[in-house]
Amino acid sequence: MQTDIMKDDIRDLFAGFVVAIELDQLRVDALPPEAFLDDYSDNTWRIWRRCHLEYLSLLLSTVDEIQPVTLEKLTWIAVNYDPKFVGERLLDVLGAASADSVPREDVATAELFLKMLIQDVSGRTEGRSIAQDASTLMKRWLRDTDPLHIARDPECGYGPYLGGYAAS
Repeated sequence: MQTDIMKDDIRDLFAGFVVAIELDQLRVDALPPEAFLDDYSDNTWRIWRRCHLEYLSLLLSTVDEIQPVTLEKLTWIAVNYDPKFVGERLLDVLGAASADSVPREDVATAELFLKMLIQDVSGRTEGRSIAQDASTLMKRWLRDTDPLHIARDPECGYGPYLGGYAAS
């Protein structure tokens, strides 16, 4: 039985990102100095996380304005595309919006952000129907460990030190 994605699911997704980003910073702060490469810029990545947190706060404040048709389209995407793929696209769109790489008026609300995500995902090769609950699949769009994939950046080098948290 397919359960449609609801506004509360979107709220939970955005709030989950906030918690994961905050926890990620705490984990990084607890790492020993030898975990980082010489090129690592702590300030740069703190700013990157903060920009995401500020933008997610904006999105959370506008979740109630999401239109039913947008939720229907998101449900369709959730059950027709690989969650890992959608999660990567979500992270890319979130990063662009957080960094002001797209005009803020184009992503100023959760509705507009989700429309941009839907357009981005829909423009890709279609996946296959996944016989699972849409809201359950949507939860797999977020990684609890290294949610912004900062540890994957070549200048960081601390990815192996997060191994103990890789259960997500």
